[in-house]
Amino acid sequence: MILWFAAVEVAVAAAAGVLCVILGLFGRRPDDLTMGAAALVELLLVAQLVVAIIAPFAGNSPTGSILEFYIYLVVALIIPVLAGFWALVEKDRWSTVVLGIACLAIAVMVVRMNIIWTVQM
Repeated sequence: MILWFAAVEVAVAAAAGVLCVILGLFGRRPDDLTMGAAALVELLLVAQLVVAIIAPFAGNSPTGSILEFYIYLVVALIIPVLAGFWALVEKDRWSTVVLGIACLAIAVMVVRMNIIWTVQM
């Protein structure tokens, strides 16, 4: 896992989460801005999957459990998709809040993935 890329992922996911939660609490329904923010988080997670597959071959092996890391990554890949599906099916302000909470959860999960990859012995 690349530290600067993980930091970018956390920053983007946290910003998208805060944006969606604030807009949802002000009554805004899911739109291109909120769905696009969640899609950007998903795109970064797909890039993280590619990096996680290539990194061990480049000499950047995880120090923690690789199984635990990939379970976190797969679940993180699923969360924005499910939140986006919910937002498309039920178009009310709470769907936007759900998108935000999903993005905030992704930020926490990426921090944990970085800990699994780099810190554990």
